[in-house]
Amino acid sequence: MRTTRSATTRRFLHTFLITLVLNPTAPAASKLNVLLITADDLGPYLSCYGETRFRTPHLDHLAASSVQFRVAYVTQASCSPSRSSIFTGMYVHSTGQWGLTNTGLTLHRYLREFTIPNLLKRAGYRTGIIGKLHVAPEESFQFDFRPQLDTRRVRDVAAAVDQFLRETAGQPFFLMVNYSDPHAFRRPEDPAQWFFPAQVDGLPDTPLLPSSQTLLAFQQIDTPEQRQRTAGYFNAILRLDAGIGMLMRVLENHRHNDDTLIIFVGDHGPPFARGKTTVYEAGVRIPFLVRWPGVSGRFQSDALVSTVDILPTILDAVGLKIPAHVQGRSLRPVLQSRDAPWREYLCAEFHFHGSRPFFPRRAIRDHRYKLIHNLLAGRVNPSTGIDGDRAYQVSQSPQYAGTEIQRAFATFANPPEFELYDLEADPIEFHNLAGRPEYRTVEERLKRALWRWRRETRDPFLDPGFLERVLELTRTGRLAELAEP
Repeated sequence: MRTTRSATTRRFLHTFLITLVLNPTAPAASKLNVLLITADDLGPYLSCYGETRFRTPHLDHLAASSVQFRVAYVTQASCSPSRSSIFTGMYVHSTGQWGLTNTGLTLHRYLREFTIPNLLKRAGYRTGIIGKLHVAPEESFQFDFRPQLDTRRVRDVAAAVDQFLRETAGQPFFLMVNYSDPHAFRRPEDPAQWFFPAQVDGLPDTPLLPSSQTLLAFQQIDTPEQRQRTAGYFNAILRLDAGIGMLMRVLENHRHNDDTLIIFVGDHGPPFARGKTTVYEAGVRIPFLVRWPGVSGRFQSDALVSTVDILPTILDAVGLKIPAHVQGRSLRPVLQSRDAPWREYLCAEFHFHGSRPFFPRRAIRDHRYKLIHNLLAGRVNPSTGIDGDRAYQVSQSPQYAGTEIQRAFATFANPPEFELYDLEADPIEFHNLAGRPEYRTVEERLKRALWRWRRETRDPFLDPGFLERVLELTRTGRLAELAEP
């Protein structure tokens, strides 16, 4: 018996109405949603990355359903610059946001219409951000949803995500969730002092206690103060992990597990000397997880990836053209296959954190060796401590006299023009190989690759005159003159 067109139409409408009744919040469009999660000051201290002193079961669960990149860099180990690259797909020397927003620096004007939220909003997405934005000018970012809350209170974060998803039913969304953990706290009674509380709102359930087991390998400093700080840092990671579990349950409750691209990264490494605000591995290396439904596999990858790759990956996933100026690449090939051809080198840099500690550096690595170029070699690093960490001062005390620990921290404080490290033999970068004849070929190869990257990305600090101008503006407190209105 032939089926008439009207009968077919009636069956379609019947099925469609039943679907609406049973699933009233199902999105009307088939566009992929995007959830971008960042954790403030998080290095790869997760059990899925080999951490054995504590477990991070919720992030491990996400990693098990994602591609887990084991060699991932931020562009600069400082919050605002790092996030400027995430939002734009550009290296920091190209974004204009060379330091924290309190420097007065901003994104270059031409980039402001090409940020992730602005591009996706024009494509019909509802956009939201929970937690810090920290890139200037903030008013240039087109977010439809921006609640004000303390993102260390991870239950409140989950509630805000639930609110956003309820309000967004039937529309594709981009949501960025920025957890403050495991960043250090400022003491309310003295903002110049930093600390890590053992718990916030009862989390983690069972805090780690300070011990020799809670020390950081890249410092090798053992004092009661360092034990306390590192235990607090790890407790903040445990609290973050609990929050990720809550967030993922909310996403599942709204039936968005299978229609949402999920990217999880740290914005840079931990707030400890030789970590944050440096180009050492402890500063620029981060956890990086990507789950792209229907595209990504479930495996660990040694591809050299960067946070400049986030914007082009998102645009590729939602079907938008990647602007020609973008310096990152879509991760699609290395999400589909661990053997896909990819970049040979990975680069990072540093300029400012706050307005005065200007100490520009460039770094490049391959799968084994790493070269650091200190642009102000011969001058003392003006920032040897970060967020209250005193490891440098301790390292120069008589207790560590004549040790490799003292020498490594001395290099950090007063570096030569070039540093070269064998990351297989020396992952904590204690032994500078630059200038040694047996490594000349490696050093020269990395120097050529670094100069090529700087030229191709139009690094303005290649101009000695510009470098001197920035030094003068920093010295006289006029750095904001470089900002674009």
